[in-house]
Amino acid sequence: MPRGAYHERAATHGGWLDTLSSHMKLARLGASANPRFLQRFVRRVGSHEPVLDNLGAKEIAQEARELRLRFKSYGITANLAARSFGLVRAAATSALGQRHHDVQLIGGWCLLRGMVAEMETGEGKTLTAVLPACTAALAGVPVHIITVNDYLATRDAGWMRAIYEALGLRVGVVTHGLEPQARREAYACDVTYSSNKEIAFDYLKDRLTLGHNPSRLHLQLERLAGGPTRESRLLLRGLRYAIVDEVDSVLIDEARTPLIISRNRSSVDERNAYKTALTIAGKMRPGLHFKVDEHARLVHLTDGGREKLEELVRSSGTLRGIWARPQRRRDIVLQALTAKYLYLRDRQYLIKDESVQIIDEYTGRTMPDRSWEHGLHQAIEAKENCPVTAQNEPVARVSYQRFFRRYLHLAGMTGTAREVAGELAAVYGLATIRVPTHRPLKRLRQATSILLTAEKKWEAILTRIESVHKTGRPILIGTRSVEASERLGRLLEAAGLPHQVLNARQDETEAEIIARAGEPWSITVATNMAGRGTDIQLKGDAAERGGLHVIASELHEAGRIDRQLYGRCGRQGDPGSYEAILSLEDDLVRNHGSKFLRRTAAKKLAATHPSPPRVGEFLFRCAQRTAENRHRRMRLDLLRIDDFLTDTLAFSGVPE
Repeated sequence: MPRGAYHERAATHGGWLDTLSSHMKLARLGASANPRFLQRFVRRVGSHEPVLDNLGAKEIAQEARELRLRFKSYGITANLAARSFGLVRAAATSALGQRHHDVQLIGGWCLLRGMVAEMETGEGKTLTAVLPACTAALAGVPVHIITVNDYLATRDAGWMRAIYEALGLRVGVVTHGLEPQARREAYACDVTYSSNKEIAFDYLKDRLTLGHNPSRLHLQLERLAGGPTRESRLLLRGLRYAIVDEVDSVLIDEARTPLIISRNRSSVDERNAYKTALTIAGKMRPGLHFKVDEHARLVHLTDGGREKLEELVRSSGTLRGIWARPQRRRDIVLQALTAKYLYLRDRQYLIKDESVQIIDEYTGRTMPDRSWEHGLHQAIEAKENCPVTAQNEPVARVSYQRFFRRYLHLAGMTGTAREVAGELAAVYGLATIRVPTHRPLKRLRQATSILLTAEKKWEAILTRIESVHKTGRPILIGTRSVEASERLGRLLEAAGLPHQVLNARQDETEAEIIARAGEPWSITVATNMAGRGTDIQLKGDAAERGGLHVIASELHEAGRIDRQLYGRCGRQGDPGSYEAILSLEDDLVRNHGSKFLRRTAAKKLAATHPSPPRVGEFLFRCAQRTAENRHRRMRLDLLRIDDFLTDTLAFSGVPE
């Protein structure tokens, strides 16, 4: 139910009552997702074609105005929704020359019903989202279409704008760096496109503005009193209806990181302390003074390490200020050790304009507005000889789980939802519906190759690229880090093979690089940036040559990310193929794999030709499953902590 003057659902805590409510909702949604029911809806939309498909621009606008009145009188019924979908399809055909397929109508109906539509990559999710967005907007419901980054939000809004405007709807876009007034104007539109980070932080800002659980009466009294009011400073109009693109990335992958608004609190002495801590850390030895836990990404001091730390602090003459407290000096040195051994340049971050910018492990893009907590960011800045920024103190926080559960109506779409369908149902009450493809898939899987060492893997990848390149087929090679993409780029350059590299350093030219990736003879090396939201179109005679060939140089900790990469080929019935070329030194098996299975696979690979032994593939599957389970537990722990902190803050009357 809407709460106070701000339209949002009341906070939930994931207890048995919420779980029961979710199951009841899923049961109702399951009935409406019956294939026969979905096909019946498609036929309903088709019944309006004789009238709607012949309308001109003025008639489409007039029909949209009439639909507004009907929605206001009767609400969003199946019959009115079908007519709305038909009108949107007519507007899309007229404005863009793109007509919605029947499977897109099914996907749009699932979104309007508050479900997750799993649609294969290349099936046109951007165009699909317009159907429920226009229908809800015509019914007077503010719609948020949430993407994984600013680039996609801007691109999709610009691409679909002509459809919205043909129906008399206003479209807004919220991106990083937008001023508050411009944000208010964008959120005041009928449909607003935004990245998940921007809209969640704007919500937190609104919570700080409103204070704890504001009542409508208090806000009305402020208006009567005259002068500036809290309501006039709000950015959003509440959380009514969200359509989340790449829903598994936003609601699952991003859910491990809480969103925090902070204020400056550290002193110059504290910032200087990180440089001293790095000097001390450099004199401590792994194994003897500390142990590195790569699984949990933590560093632990040994008993000998604590003694060594005290000895080094005393000898440096820094037993004052921050260094005067034993626990504080241990914490700051642990952060220095973590920065030194667990956070690597061009893997977890890169240096841009003399600042440390975090690389999103799931998308491969930089996050210039993000920083690590508890002094870790400052320790990395000191390690890289960058200006050490001030450490911040949290003022407000929210997890993605809690934020998205506040929407009165939530839906999502992605190409890779089935692996996390249970978590989407349990946490968000979202049923997942698999939508059929418009054309049969022609995507071919080729055998996985597993090599002993990383060096042999890169040699095998280079040989494979040379072999496929001779056929003239376009090739996309996926890597997990900036470092790996640039290493392969150097190998290709040495071999005299023309290529393009797409990683966080080239994010400004992403569209241009992707546009050329489907040309015959092209070779593109890319991080996960080419895995979501991008469409590689085959050009020239690339389809006749066999289509795009995708090579994964390393598996991700979440199998869904690999499927996103493979989904770049074989789209909309095009030919294509994919394969993985891996090594036993890859981070996935090194950090999450069984040591026994690694030794067994190594013996088999040493004794035979480097073809994929079953034990090797089993090793990678088990390592991936272990990593996914670990991340799932981390998300659950974060949700529990978030619930506890929210209860504590609510008790003290502080906004979350």
